[in-house]
Amino acid sequence: MRIVIAGGHGRIALRLERLLHARGDEVAGIIRRPEQAGDLLAAGAEPVVIDLESASVADVARHLESADAAVFAAGAGPGSGAARKDTVDRAAAVLFADAAEAAGVRRFLVVSAMGADHEPPPGTDPVFAAYLRAKGAADADVRARAGLDWTVLRPGRLTDGPGTGLVALAASTGRGEVTRDDVAAVLLALLDEPATAGRTLELTGGETPVDEAVKGAVAAG
Repeated sequence: MRIVIAGGHGRIALRLERLLHARGDEVAGIIRRPEQAGDLLAAGAEPVVIDLESASVADVARHLESADAAVFAAGAGPGSGAARKDTVDRAAAVLFADAAEAAGVRRFLVVSAMGADHEPPPGTDPVFAAYLRAKGAADADVRARAGLDWTVLRPGRLTDGPGTGLVALAASTGRGEVTRDDVAAVLLALLDEPATAGRTLELTGGETPVDEAVKGAVAAG
């Protein structure tokens, strides 16, 4: 398979790129900064330098031609303000979905966030509230598209500890932590399971091996 990942230098994306490369898939990562290219090459991914905040749909679609799947794993990142939460976490996701449709790429995965479907409670940090609203708006846009076989993955609080390979994956899991290693492993399994199309799934650490958790999410309907 050929997979194109938006946000290719992100901590989840780099892990996913390594997994895809290790099993022989072709993977490209979209990055904004040319100096990040070496890290992608080390992960086995082709670096594609293009700024999703300023690119056109046609610009991005050219890099998605012949791809079997697209993964949106981009984010404005820590230290960014509310404005960039909108331009990256919402608008860039919508642009990437537009480009996937234009290029004829149906399989589309989104790395989102728990709580994105709900208005943030009073007292929520304003920037974090903007992040959740941006993720929720992007998810709603993607989920309304008939031209994509989408899956939205909403991990719990992310950690950098070693992956356990054991997760909880369901429409609702409750709050919890999950390692970035395990998020990448679940994304890999979702790419291999077309029956997860049309699902929004929450993810935390748990007690079920990744492949079984994905099969269980399919069976749960």
